[in-house]
Amino acid sequence: MTAQFTENLTYEGQVYAMCTEPLGTYFQLTGVFPDFSKDCTALWRGYIGTWEVRLDRLYLLKLDGHLASGEDISLATLFPEFPERVFAHWYTGSVRLPQGRRIEYVHMGYQSRHEADLFLDFERGHLVARRLVTNEQCKRGDPFAPNVNRAWD
Repeated sequence: MTAQFTENLTYEGQVYAMCTEPLGTYFQLTGVFPDFSKDCTALWRGYIGTWEVRLDRLYLLKLDGHLASGEDISLATLFPEFPERVFAHWYTGSVRLPQGRRIEYVHMGYQSRHEADLFLDFERGHLVARRLVTNEQCKRGDPFAPNVNRAWD
């Protein structure tokens, strides 16, 4: 699989690349799988979401992409009752936000490594924890050293 375009998440006033796809969980739970156009190998899911954490809640604000029929998609396409933002009540899991410079490029999914990763943990769309995981390898400067991580809350 080719490295993928990330979605975007605004958290504490800063926009981050997001290496997680919370909307995929919604599709799995509902059994609804829109026929997105997949004409780019760096965008196998067929859309890019714009997300926000506001008052410790995860919201989907925008969708960009096309259906296989050629129709543009928007938030209203999937959530007609919520065309401006949708509370991601379906999502329980971690959202990974890479931090710092990229220290290793991996041409597959979201597997490239950065100096650190900020993980936001959600339960039913509510932010319950955050963790910063640093990659010690980048501090030693040895590209062949084993991947040693240190985590803290």
